[in-house]
Amino acid sequence: MASASVSGVPLMEGALVEGQWPEWFVASRQRGWADFQQLPAPVPKDEKWRFSNVKALALDSFRYPAAVADAGALVERSTGLGESAARFVFGNNRLLAATAPAAELVKAGLVVMTLEEAASQHADLVEKHFMAQEVKLGSAKYAALHRSGPVNGVFIRVPKNLEVAQPIEIFHWVEGENSAVFPHTLVVCERHSKATVVDCFRSADDESAFACGVNDLVVEEGAKLNYVAVQQWSLATTAFHLNSTTVGRDAACLGMQVNLGGKFVRGESYSRMVAEGARSDMLSVNIAGGEQMIDQRTFQDHAKPSATSDLLYQNALTGKGRTVFSGVIRVEPGAHKTDAYQKVRNIVLSDEAEANSMPGLEIEADDVRCTHGATTSQVDDRELFYLLARGIRPEAAQQLLVMGFFNTVLDRLPDARLRGHIEGMVEKRLSATLRG
Repeated sequence: MASASVSGVPLMEGALVEGQWPEWFVASRQRGWADFQQLPAPVPKDEKWRFSNVKALALDSFRYPAAVADAGALVERSTGLGESAARFVFGNNRLLAATAPAAELVKAGLVVMTLEEAASQHADLVEKHFMAQEVKLGSAKYAALHRSGPVNGVFIRVPKNLEVAQPIEIFHWVEGENSAVFPHTLVVCERHSKATVVDCFRSADDESAFACGVNDLVVEEGAKLNYVAVQQWSLATTAFHLNSTTVGRDAACLGMQVNLGGKFVRGESYSRMVAEGARSDMLSVNIAGGEQMIDQRTFQDHAKPSATSDLLYQNALTGKGRTVFSGVIRVEPGAHKTDAYQKVRNIVLSDEAEANSMPGLEIEADDVRCTHGATTSQVDDRELFYLLARGIRPEAAQQLLVMGFFNTVLDRLPDARLRGHIEGMVEKRLSATLRG
């Protein structure tokens, strides 16, 4: 084991670690720091950073933070669904509270524990799947920084044939000016299992912060995973959220990203269908107001025949908000009978907002059905007039129309209680954004 204190150390001073981690993980962390130093920083001419704001990536001021001032207060603020199969709360890279799964689920083989515990107790699975997918969408440098940082989060293993009825909830908090956090979620759904995981990312204050998060989702044969990430960082936060998803034979993964906060947010989702019958649903709801920028890059990789992917990203922009979307559907040689969709829809609510969308296809197989497209529009004047004519205030009418726009994505969540919970958060943020 290796251990060292990181509290208050500048982010750019190197790969440091606190806690009790096995040597293989410490070595991985050191390799991550070496890669971070070696890999070049993005520049505006990089195609994978087209339309993005690379000036937002200056990291010199950020530090590995001390412990949060009041852990109990943050735990109390970690309100969610009320009932869950397990619940973990982290603050400034440290575990603040945990509610373990019920005894019958543990007896059935469900594992929900911190990544630090799992790195030793389930070293084979963690080492096999931790950041195993290559980062191809532009942020390899920042993935290396994540690997080198004081990573903390949750490892979930759902054993074969087990259905976990209640969602597993995870809260990640950042507190303090210029604090840097590195949340990580690793989920392995074994054959014919079923689970729902909800990641919540929140700021304890309005200070500037840096978040570099990763989630690895592995869905084996016949399994079903619903993964929802709700990002509510402060409006002074720079954040990376990097996802890799691997879907096996006749398995399905629904991944939803909800971006409500952040100053500059870069999201990358790489979903790979590695066997026949695999399905990946990639969904996103995003609100960009003020001077927020939400930059999302996706890759739907069909490695085997007869698999399906369906991407639907929807953005609402106000003020000087900006969104960027760049996505690729790739059909590898021999992946016949692929069925893949990609749709990005933007609703622009101010003259100064800007939406950039770049969908694309790379097809190297015959007998496939692949469609992609992007639309940008304003609120429909006729629909707005209809509501105003019935006495609804302009701000409320606009909010109703935008929520109807978002509900085409939110309605695809199979859990009605979870859907209602997320809809409430989206509606609250939208109302605040429209008020300016």
